Amino acid sequence: MRWFLTVIGVLFGITVFLFLDYALPYRQTVRITNTYNRLTEISTSNAIFFASPDTGTVQNAQGQRDIRFIDAVRPNGKPYVYRNEDTGWIWPPYFKYDSSNLHAKATDLRSTSASPEWVSVTSYGWRLAWLSIYPNAISIRPVAGPSEHPFNWPAVIILLLLGLLLFLLWRMWNQFRERSIDPAIASADAAWDRLDARADAARDRARGRLSRWWARLSGR
Repeated sequence: MRWFLTVIGVLFGITVFLFLDYALPYRQTVRITNTYNRLTEISTSNAIFFASPDTGTVQNAQGQRDIRFIDAVRPNGKPYVYRNEDTGWIWPPYFKYDSSNLHAKATDLRSTSASPEWVSVTSYGWRLAWLSIYPNAISIRPVAGPSEHPFNWPAVIILLLLGLLLFLLWRMWNQFRERSIDPAIASADAAWDRLDARADAARDRARGRLSRWWARLSGR
């Protein structure tokens, strides 16, 4: 049983880590090279990683959606692609409704390798090329150079709030256990002990009666 609980705990920890890794904001310094719209096919394998239709996105009968994209290059020269979709009021709760304005800003900040202009892009999500998954850009701000990496204070604040919430839940659980569960367990243990003592006494009486009956029967 212990190994089963250990496996469940490990799987739960991995799930929480992946959930936070996907949903928390991430800041990356890049150079924007292009912005465009592309008719993108949304399949059952990656639909969960795109905006919900509740945000106002339109999808045709073939499962294709017109999505804004931002092409970028990282300081090490590797390409990186963002999508630019509104999130609305659904999860994750970034309440983003300005994808058009962000598209215009990203277009204005495009630059070439000969005359680079570096920006810090705040986004959430993963970039998985084999599943056609793209992180969703939330905001863009210019930075001085490729070595500048603004502190990711939004993620730190969210983690601190989550830690505080978990601490409060832990304290509430401990108080509930001390006031309700532990006394109930102690009462159940005491009742079990009394029942066990009565069973022992009844067994001893039965043995005594059986011994006396056998003594009479055998004439001892």
